[in-house]
Amino acid sequence: MKTLDKIPTNKIERAGQLVKTGFKVGGNYIAYYGEKIVNPALTKEKLNENNAEDIYDGLQNLKGSALKVAQMLSMDKSIMPQAYVDKFSLSQFSVPPLSAPLVRKTFKKYMGKFPEELYDSFTPDSINAASIGQVHVAFKDGKKLAVKIQYPGVANSISSDLALVKPFATRMFNLKGKDSEKYFLEVENKLLEETDYVLELKQSIEMAKACSKIKHLRFPEYYASLSSEKILTMDWMEGEHLSEFSAHNTDREKGDQLGQALWDFYMFQMHELRQVHADPHPGNFLVDADANLMPIDFGCIKKVPESFYIPYFELANPKYLNDSELFKEKLFELEILRQDDSKAEMEYFTALFHRLLSLFTKPFHADYFDFSDEAFFGAIAAMGEDFTKDTQLRKMNGNRGSKHFLYINRTFFGLYNLMHDLKARVHTQNYIKYRK
Repeated sequence: MKTLDKIPTNKIERAGQLVKTGFKVGGNYIAYYGEKIVNPALTKEKLNENNAEDIYDGLQNLKGSALKVAQMLSMDKSIMPQAYVDKFSLSQFSVPPLSAPLVRKTFKKYMGKFPEELYDSFTPDSINAASIGQVHVAFKDGKKLAVKIQYPGVANSISSDLALVKPFATRMFNLKGKDSEKYFLEVENKLLEETDYVLELKQSIEMAKACSKIKHLRFPEYYASLSSEKILTMDWMEGEHLSEFSAHNTDREKGDQLGQALWDFYMFQMHELRQVHADPHPGNFLVDADANLMPIDFGCIKKVPESFYIPYFELANPKYLNDSELFKEKLFELEILRQDDSKAEMEYFTALFHRLLSLFTKPFHADYFDFSDEAFFGAIAAMGEDFTKDTQLRKMNGNRGSKHFLYINRTFFGLYNLMHDLKARVHTQNYIKYRK
């Protein structure tokens, strides 16, 4: 795999890379429509593959928040074309790494010493590289360690990257009103938190301690003396990424064991800790030889305020789904319905969210749920397709819903996809035994 000696960090360089990518995508469309003239039966499959490759190639050179967006999109398998899911999934743990000289330079800048001065040995080539940083192997005092090094300039480019994306997102989601800024600030703040490895070190230690009693979960030990704002050192955990395990696993008991651990991990965080690992993609979880689950990244932790938690989970209760007045009351509490909505908007969004929540909250309606149920995921995919084709939805004001929806919904979409990959069958209330 090629390595990078430089990452574009200023706004002009990064905008130029995006423009260059845009020209490539435009060329793909011209080629596609030219070929379709002589072959009317041509599908968009090849177009999607070409666009996905060109967009991903552009984003992987930018890294940081631009590549993080691709990572987030790859988690939504029900909406994105498969070509995009396949290509963007590489951003989870397989992108071009920094070159060895740039690694040394970056390490010295943030630790004050070169790697070989702190560790007994250090591998200059990375083992895994993702959107914000890359991982190297080191040894110290007989222990094998994972050393995560953040790409240069990532934190400084977040605001400018989002400023480039904001006009497109505003038009795409039809965001009207000044308070739409809250969504962009939420994303910016969480991305900035992910670049603060001092914060991640603290969150990692706290989360590992709080969740240590959950069965079939293992956590690494973290080393503050070998970490800094852009460097994070922890135990090396032997295992394969969750997606790799899911691709070859045929043992339903192992899938169920991992799925139960994953479900309990998330439900315990949500209901007991009121804060949650909000980046559930396969690159953030390893599986060991005994089918234990090993979370390895706590950079994105979303705190869940009581004012959001209560109405959010009340809407998972059939009592509220089946009572039109209670249901509407909760939609107002969660800012889904607005006081300035017209009668038509109120009726439309009430019906839309009733359909959405009646389906999406099914795992919470019983003590047992089978995430291998293709009918359930097929219904989610069909509903997503209906929404993308709904011309009325595109005309409605998209500026609705609490800012907390962004990361909590992302968490559940990601969790459901991981559970489906594992084909897990779980007891949904099992996590309760771990609560105080």
